Amino acid sequence: MDSVAIIAITKNGIGVGLQLKDRFATWDLFAPLKFDDDNKEVEWFDEPASAVVARLFKSHDALVCIFSLGAVIRLVAPHLQDKKTDPAVVVIDDRAEFVISVLSGHLGGANQLCGDIAAALDAVPVVTTAADVNKTIAVDLVGRRFGWSIQDDSTVTAVSAHMVNSESVALYQDAGETHWWQGGLPGNVRRCTSLDEVRDSGARAALIISDRVVSLEGMPKSVVYRPKSLVVGIGLHMGTAKNTIYGGIVRTFEKYGLEIGSIAALASIKKPQDVRGLVDLGVEMGLPVYYVESEKLASIRTPNPSHTVMAFEGTYSVSEAAAIAVSGGRLAVEKQKFPPDLTIAVARKAYE
Repeated sequence: MDSVAIIAITKNGIGVGLQLKDRFATWDLFAPLKFDDDNKEVEWFDEPASAVVARLFKSHDALVCIFSLGAVIRLVAPHLQDKKTDPAVVVIDDRAEFVISVLSGHLGGANQLCGDIAAALDAVPVVTTAADVNKTIAVDLVGRRFGWSIQDDSTVTAVSAHMVNSESVALYQDAGETHWWQGGLPGNVRRCTSLDEVRDSGARAALIISDRVVSLEGMPKSVVYRPKSLVVGIGLHMGTAKNTIYGGIVRTFEKYGLEIGSIAALASIKKPQDVRGLVDLGVEMGLPVYYVESEKLASIRTPNPSHTVMAFEGTYSVSEAAAIAVSGGRLAVEKQKFPPDLTIAVARKAYE
């Protein structure tokens, strides 16, 4: 987590907070001014704890509160908004015997934080979310560490209920990292080899991991995950506009049934100057843009080499070769031409 605030309101609590500072140096420790002993590791406050909690609730990714659970609940209750945006909240008792995950256990990372703190203090972690207690798949966390997104999170709660109640859940994956779940799948989860098999499985719910457009007609209640598995290779001129590039990507993805939300990066040839339209598109889409030297591109075999491109760029391919070079995988879509000055190709990352 980028920012964690420890809040202690007793002498014992300050001691526990300092132990955590020794282990997690970037965390901020706050304590009442009345206990000020000139320790520079502590940010001393002279205001009600309620005001401190209100301020830190907005400014930090997580709050670690070293005082009673009831008090913490009363202090954070007025500030609760949504589990997607609320910070993680963890409570530690004054003797550091128990560490309790209180708020934003999954999406906010409180459960993981709870475990980390308990290990550091040799305390007992207390986690009550059903997926963790039952050692099953946390539907809202699948692939999160890899940057996967959920296409429509309105189905997460329903599918999670089927998962934790050990009801039948179908699983289909055709893209993305394969090691998102360690060990054997829960007994109620059945891996399917096609979407038709998911439809015919009789499952109560489904997890679908794909970078393709997926029709949910006839499917059980499903959560669709979008792995960042596609790299778009782009051949263009210095003056090619941002909207022209984006339009070519959209048309290519629509034609071949691919999901724009699964784009991991944009790639092109290294030019003396970056193409403004490509730079702006990367910023707008929130995607990195990688530039590959012509010598590297020229060493990559592609299905559609061009002598014209060789004459101008020193390589027989830009869009296809750049997509392959950056993805480390294979082409999913060969070169698409958008006259007068744009080509698009798409490669899918290779995963073990």
